[in-house]
Amino acid sequence: MPDRTNCELTHLYFNPKTHKDGIPVRPIESNIHASTTKISKFLDKILRPIFDDKCKDTTIIDGASLITELSKYNKKGLLKPTTLFCTFGIRNLYTMLRQEETLDILMTFLHVHGYRKVKGISIDTIKKLASIILKNNVFAYG
Repeated sequence: MPDRTNCELTHLYFNPKTHKDGIPVRPIESNIHASTTKISKFLDKILRPIFDDKCKDTTIIDGASLITELSKYNKKGLLKPTTLFCTFGIRNLYTMLRQEETLDILMTFLHVHGYRKVKGISIDTIKKLASIILKNNVFAYG
């Protein structure tokens, strides 16, 4: 249960993207004392190791990991003078995916990798906990 004496609404604020034209902003939610923080941390603790293990070959987390991966590709002879690079940005990912779709993606990921339980917890329970987080994401602004 959340600690009612230390529970507060998530605070919404914005960080400027100074590297972009027109300096758009990135919304940030500070939810350190939100009612769903403990559930969120719990799910992160049990799901992150699975994600990191299953996606490590296709995940680039920062510039250093990009350089490491490019070096590996180069050693395998995959980088050639004709190799093309591209970048893309995803705008508003949080609002692009419906909550039910997000939950379905999580369930599919776990099913595809053979999980019916994680740390003794059924994936149905994991879905319910994730749903609580998504459906109770409220914030204060201003």
